[in-house]
Amino acid sequence: MTLTINGFGDLRDHAGQHLGYSDWLAIDQSTIDGFAAATGDHQWIHTDPDRARVEGPFGGTIAHGYLTLSLIPRLAPQIYRVEGVAMAINYGLDNARFPAPVPAGGQVRMGAELREATLISPTSIRVRMLFTFAVRDPGSGHESVKPACVAEVLFHYSA
Repeated sequence: MTLTINGFGDLRDHAGQHLGYSDWLAIDQSTIDGFAAATGDHQWIHTDPDRARVEGPFGGTIAHGYLTLSLIPRLAPQIYRVEGVAMAINYGLDNARFPAPVPAGGQVRMGAELREATLISPTSIRVRMLFTFAVRDPGSGHESVKPACVAEVLFHYSA
């Protein structure tokens, strides 16, 4: 169920809270290949299943770390939405790490924590979100101990 956050006051009230989790999303080889085509990153560890199975350290291809990071706009609306604001702007990242790979055929699920909500002016608030991506192995179906991605993202909302 999607959490609705209403305006600046509600953003500040949710600071320090975990907001929930998205559904699991499958990451197949065609998704990885599409990301490679869009970004020009055709490194064999991502795009050559035969070579990755034989020569790679993961037993097959893996998703690009930036592919996982790019799923934030897709998965965040499953967790929360902010209403009562005129505009939202992605202000950037303070930190992003990729502790575990996402194997082709695996699944990811994103958790969201609203870390901080700081009023910048009467019409602007900066929000620091922590997004953590769990990964499920395609063979065993087990969730990895390490997350696939952990990212602190800043947003500016204006009234």
